[in-house]
Amino acid sequence: MIVPMAKVRVLGPKDRFDAALGAVQDFGQLQLAEAPARAGIEPARLEPDIQRRRAQLQRVRDEVDEGLRLLDAEGSAPLGPPATTDDFARWARLANRTARDARALRTRVTALGEERALITRYRDFLSAILPAVRKVADAPRLTSHAVVVPASARGTVTALAEALREQLDGEFTMTSHDLPGGDVAILLVLPREFSARLDARLAEARVPEVPLPEGYRDLPLEQAVPKMLARLFEIPVELDGCERDRRTLAAERGPDLRRARAAIDDWLAAAAAHERAAMTRFAFAIEGWLPERGVPELTRSVADAAGPSVIVETVAREEWGEEDAPVVLSNPRLFRPFEKLIALLPLPRYGTIDPTPFVAVFFPLIFGMMLGDVGYGAALAGLALLVHAKSRPGSLLRTAAEIAGPCAAFAIIFGVLYGEYFGDLGARLFGVRPIIFDREKAVFAALALAVGLGVVHVVLGLVLGAVTAFRKEPKHALGAGVSAVMVILVVGALLAAFRVLPAGLFTPAVVALFVAFPILIFAEGLIAPVEFLATLGNVLSYARIMAIGTASVMLAIVANQMVGAIGSTLVGLIFALLFHLVNFAIGLFSPAIHALRLHYVEFFGKFYSPGGRPYEPFGRRHEPPAPESSRKPS
Repeated sequence: MIVPMAKVRVLGPKDRFDAALGAVQDFGQLQLAEAPARAGIEPARLEPDIQRRRAQLQRVRDEVDEGLRLLDAEGSAPLGPPATTDDFARWARLANRTARDARALRTRVTALGEERALITRYRDFLSAILPAVRKVADAPRLTSHAVVVPASARGTVTALAEALREQLDGEFTMTSHDLPGGDVAILLVLPREFSARLDARLAEARVPEVPLPEGYRDLPLEQAVPKMLARLFEIPVELDGCERDRRTLAAERGPDLRRARAAIDDWLAAAAAHERAAMTRFAFAIEGWLPERGVPELTRSVADAAGPSVIVETVAREEWGEEDAPVVLSNPRLFRPFEKLIALLPLPRYGTIDPTPFVAVFFPLIFGMMLGDVGYGAALAGLALLVHAKSRPGSLLRTAAEIAGPCAAFAIIFGVLYGEYFGDLGARLFGVRPIIFDREKAVFAALALAVGLGVVHVVLGLVLGAVTAFRKEPKHALGAGVSAVMVILVVGALLAAFRVLPAGLFTPAVVALFVAFPILIFAEGLIAPVEFLATLGNVLSYARIMAIGTASVMLAIVANQMVGAIGSTLVGLIFALLFHLVNFAIGLFSPAIHALRLHYVEFFGKFYSPGGRPYEPFGRRHEPPAPESSRKPS
């Protein structure tokens, strides 16, 4: 349900403003509204020194965030005593130092990673040329050069060899090695007196030398190559040391930085709230929304903190519009996980209907009708229990597990009704028979059940739409109600025509339709017939429940038949298990997606009114209430 909200106004003498604002922040349930614009009333202003301090703290907050991000030290803030001016100064220094240290650590890790990537790229080449380089080092007249020809210039290798042969009269050797990515690495060995001439030739040919990492560029190749290869074993040790340093910094400074972030956020929130209050020469006013049930407690909290001269009054309902009030959803514990499915859409407007209870009932029901297998339902239940045990409370995985539980229960229930235990495996092994019908054969019965559910779901949506519109748009409410009645009459007439209901009901149902038709046009206009046909189309859209369910059971049956269809029983069993696994995966995603579509399009389209404002109360993040003297942003 959508929690009833109240708009309140906190009034009092100007000298009690800071105490009252601190009490509101400590209470943590009031969403502040903009200062009322009336003659003689103006928004409260922060003093220039407070504005300068806000800018400083915002910069500190950015450094705190950077330090926590680089150290991977996110988490909740530990509780501590109220923050003082000395704390803010200490946190500013700590944030600056931590951000600097964390950046240096990250730069070191990046440099080591780049060095390792570069050496790894040339590792095979360096290993291959190392013996030749060592031989050259023992020959005083010879020198060696390593060059890289880019992949785009591979055609220049032959031309380079011919040019060198012409200039050096064949007194050189050239060894090439293909690198990942298409580049070609070349080792040239030639007389030492021709080294300068080689550099000029390479420059003319625009062939770059091997880009050795920093620290090796000034070394002879015979010294650089073995050191670089040895670095491949040293770099992981240094990276482990960097990771230890990061964990140490995170453990030592993370808790203090997280507490600093919470305290700074509270201070900045108080400064922003200060500017949303209204002031006169002698008094102040703070306005905002909170759940109705919290008004008495807010009144007591403000009176205790700011004294009897500050009062809390409830603003009359006629003075504020529903579009201004924030929306708070409150549902029983069993329904609460399904609020996440509603959160995929904009919030419903205040004063309309929260669809969570209906989604909590119909989503698992529709999912179970489509999956409808005891074996698959039990597997889903086991998976849900495992995820629930491994996930944190409040996490998305925990919510998904709590939604999957009812879906698994309905899948098992419908599996018993359909007589499906991993398809027809129950019938093959134990002679299990369906209770209502066999989906493999009774396609029309499954279609009738799916469309029947569609009738119930769509009619419920129309009734909810009529209830939602009754207060503001009575004609639209009438149209929604008449549409619901006409859908029931159409279904009744069809059932009577096919002798499912007594044939005598056909004529009264048709006459009632003709009577209701002009009323529908009066309420909804000339477009009403088209919209009514679209509503009937929405009902038929629920036939997808039958189609997806039938496809699932047929795939399961095919999987069971593989055991005997393939020569080897073991191979057939393996293929059957793989096929069941694929079918189970499809059975998780396809019913979930189509059940959501039936809710979002066919059901919500009849009554859902998006556009609600989220509830964002003004409060403290993790800090305990501060004494009155420390509540003013200073």
